[in-house]
Amino acid sequence: MKCVLLLVLIMGAMGIPAVAKAQMVIVVRHAERADAGATPGNSMTTSPDPQLSDAGKARAQKLALMLADAGVMAIYTTEYLRTKDTAAPLATKVGVTAEVVMARDADTLVAKIKSHKTGAVLVVGHSNTVPAIVKALGGSVVSVGDDEYDSLFFVAANGTTTRIRFRP
Repeated sequence: MKCVLLLVLIMGAMGIPAVAKAQMVIVVRHAERADAGATPGNSMTTSPDPQLSDAGKARAQKLALMLADAGVMAIYTTEYLRTKDTAAPLATKVGVTAEVVMARDADTLVAKIKSHKTGAVLVVGHSNTVPAIVKALGGSVVSVGDDEYDSLFFVAANGTTTRIRFRP
C-alpha cells in the first residue's frame, strides 16, 4: 500500500493525475549480480551473463511489490539474464510478457517505448544504458554508479524526471 501511495504522490508531483492516460516510463538498472558485478577488484570476467545474487532476487521481488499497481502495460529488458530476472517477478504479477531489446539497440527501444500512449512502461537496463534511455525519453541527465542498484527513474510524458531509491 505504501508503494502505491508513493507512486501516486510522485505522479501528482509531476502534474500527472493517478488515472491519467499519459504514459509514464519507469527505468531501473538490473538488480545485484551473483558475481558481484563491477565492484573494486572484480574484473567481471567470471561470466558475461551472470544470474542475480540472493540480494538481487530480493530486490526484484521488492520491485514487483512496488510496481504491482502502477499500471505497467509493457516491460522491456535487454538480452542478459540479470535484466530478465529483475523484471520477471513484476511481469508474472501483472501478466505482461517482457520483451527483449538488444542492449546496444537504444533507438529501437525508445521507439517501442514511445509507441505506448497510455499506462506505464518498465525498462530494465544497465548502469551504462539507463542514463542514455532517460535522456532519449526527454528526461533529465542522470547517472548510475557501477555499484548502484537502488534507483528508479520515473520519466513523465513531458520529460519530468523523478528519482527514488528503494531497498529490499
